[in-house]
Amino acid sequence: MGTPLGDFIRAKRDSTQPADLGLPDRGRRRSPGLRRVDLAARAGISGEYLTRIEQGRDRNPSIAVVNALADALSLGPAERNHLRYLTKISGGECVAHTRPAPPSRQVRPSVLRTLRLLEPGIALVTNRMGDVLAHTSAFEAVTSGTGLLDSDTPNLTRYVFTDPRARSFFPDWDDVADEQAFDLWLGPSLDTYEWFTAELAPVAGPDLTRRLSRHVVPQRGDLRLHHPSGREFRLVRETLELSADAQQLVVLLPADEATAQAVDDLRRPAHGGLRAIS
Repeated sequence: MGTPLGDFIRAKRDSTQPADLGLPDRGRRRSPGLRRVDLAARAGISGEYLTRIEQGRDRNPSIAVVNALADALSLGPAERNHLRYLTKISGGECVAHTRPAPPSRQVRPSVLRTLRLLEPGIALVTNRMGDVLAHTSAFEAVTSGTGLLDSDTPNLTRYVFTDPRARSFFPDWDDVADEQAFDLWLGPSLDTYEWFTAELAPVAGPDLTRRLSRHVVPQRGDLRLHHPSGREFRLVRETLELSADAQQLVVLLPADEATAQAVDDLRRPAHGGLRAIS
């Protein structure tokens, strides 16, 4: 059985061409990308040890080995952080004997007060599973008619992968899907990650499982939305990590005047304010 760490290293090796690292092309290969022996040599470890890591037979490589592999693959800062995170959860993973509990949906009162101060802006509290835990009235206006908030327990990840309307609402659906899948790895615990993906994978299908196995660190540029009313939005995302709660406070700022005007047009008929979802 493999590990998230081994899967990531193998996926990154397969997607790296020898020329990307200044290595000669040695002709036909059984698999795409960089040969295992070449990566091992660059990292200063044996090919047999690299095989054990990729196959999950060694779950606890040293920090020095992990850093050497990061250097050998020329990983960027975000990919290095992801590699270290996967090393941590791969070394501590175990088989759960009971069904893990879902992450808490409670939002601290001080966070709700902070969110209220952001009215009339577009903001929400979420977690890495994609649960929408609280939001401003402007967020509700911008997502009205899309189906995202129709559930009593709205979840952005489930919406992206299972609701056909998501592909229209997010013009850059592939990028958004990559982001949601990647964030699952950063869930509150490995148990909750496994619980959620087991629930979602049968209905989401290969669109989810393929992205989970690729471990591509998303770029997270501006977020484009196409509202059912025909309005177009381009939003800049600012995220405040609430580490103690395994939650995030996300603020969506208009990237241009046209978006600001479109948000105002949608908000005018709206009444009410902050909503917390229990």
